[in-house]
Amino acid sequence: MSSDLKGHKKKKSIGFRFAWNGIKEVWSSERNFRIHLIAGVLCIAAGASLRVSTVEWALLIIMIAIVITLEMINSSIERVMDYLAPQYHPLAGLVKDIAAGAVLIASIASLIVAAFIFVPRLITLF
Repeated sequence: MSSDLKGHKKKKSIGFRFAWNGIKEVWSSERNFRIHLIAGVLCIAAGASLRVSTVEWALLIIMIAIVITLEMINSSIERVMDYLAPQYHPLAGLVKDIAAGAVLIASIASLIVAAFIFVPRLITLF
């Protein structure tokens, strides 16, 4: 194998290690991330219990990924803003609020999707 290919594989594994470190950091430091991840796991358990279709699985997984990803981006933005503006600054606060708003919108959308998928099944059970 050429040295270029070896270096390319090594770079990918290093990138994965950094990404995994980021996931571990956000898990240990961000309560909302843990809440969203646990909600996602519960959603997956509900989907398995209620035998959702393939398309419904795809929608659930996409919504879970969007919420978790936005939560991680929000956490990153908060840290960058805290670094750039250690003293309170109204613009830094606004940037953080906007990022948090993105998570809120995705969370509400995910609840709506979950309701469309799960409520009819739950109604037929009771």
